[in-house]
Amino acid sequence: MKSAKMTIPQNVGELLEHLSWMLLKAPKFVDKTGHFPFLNLNYVFQELGEGLSLNRPTLGEERYDELTRMSEQMRALFEADPDDKTGETSAGCKFIHAMEDILAQVRQKS
Repeated sequence: MKSAKMTIPQNVGELLEHLSWMLLKAPKFVDKTGHFPFLNLNYVFQELGEGLSLNRPTLGEERYDELTRMSEQMRALFEADPDDKTGETSAGCKFIHAMEDILAQVRQKS
């Protein structure tokens, strides 16, 4: 069994990759193979939050605040719809797309 070594997105490109992965695994973020039993909603959002904090200087305060707010709203939606039955997971995924748009703008400027 692999240990729980957190992978923190180190740059905007890695943040985009993390969000793309989240889109595929939402809303529970579990590893069905059993190789990563530590993966769950808390773990994945902790990685995202740490990645946003690490990239705060590149993002700028306004974008950082907006992305953090969106992450919190997205998490609440995923928690409210763990079985992907009420539509809140789809709403959470829309936040992922919006966050990707913001990060793509940052990437173009750098």
